[in-house]
Amino acid sequence: MADARMPEEFYELARPLLPPEKEVGPQGGRPPIGHYEALKVIWFALVAGCRWKDVPRELGCCGETARTRLQEWERAGLWDQAHLRMLTMLRQIDQLHLETAIIDSTQVRAFGGGDATGPSPVDRGKRGTKFPLLVDSGGVPLVLRAAGANRSDHTEILPAVASFPNVPGKIGRPPTHPQELYADAGYDAEATRGVLRWLGIEPHIRRRGSAHGSRLGRVRWVVERTISWIQGLRRMRVRYDRSEVSIDAWTRGGGCRVSEHL
Repeated sequence: MADARMPEEFYELARPLLPPEKEVGPQGGRPPIGHYEALKVIWFALVAGCRWKDVPRELGCCGETARTRLQEWERAGLWDQAHLRMLTMLRQIDQLHLETAIIDSTQVRAFGGGDATGPSPVDRGKRGTKFPLLVDSGGVPLVLRAAGANRSDHTEILPAVASFPNVPGKIGRPPTHPQELYADAGYDAEATRGVLRWLGIEPHIRRRGSAHGSRLGRVRWVVERTISWIQGLRRMRVRYDRSEVSIDAWTRGGGCRVSEHL
């Protein structure tokens, strides 16, 4: 997970989703930066976590240009489409198992404040962001969102389930939700269990104050492993961006990076 070099396979996957390359106008001038170079810098910044102005020039694209492309492609839905294509490929080779889903979250500091932040209850009220993560039974990221650090876990479980992706790749209609959902005691709420059962999802949520030994950890450990991989992406571990569009782009990009690793 520490390699900051973009795999050529990811570029080939994303290339059909990219807008047409800009050409030199009739008045001439400097050729526009290509999508390949911009995507390479975005990948580098995601893994290395450097500021845009610290991007090495030898990568072929300055950080400001890469940031502009990152935001433009997020507004165009490119990162969601790329993630869905990766999930589809995994499902086609039976590496994606949507019957069971597991949810957990992690928090990071937001030094510059901005959107999707809140006072962290576990960090002396300093500004932070929570990343709720929904994975399949093998730990593949299905949904990765951003919310204020003060958001309670049990308020984030239903929005994550509502964002469950419709992944093709098999004969028949793609599932719209998992059959089972596992979560720790932070998500304990009877109202949540009721809504999940109404949706046809069997909840396996440890109750607060219950004795250890539920054995749910035998299923839940994969989400903790995936969280550790996401935290290995330095841009996800420390939040510098302030705008919602950039934050959302990094969450989609982080999901793509971990899915590519799997």
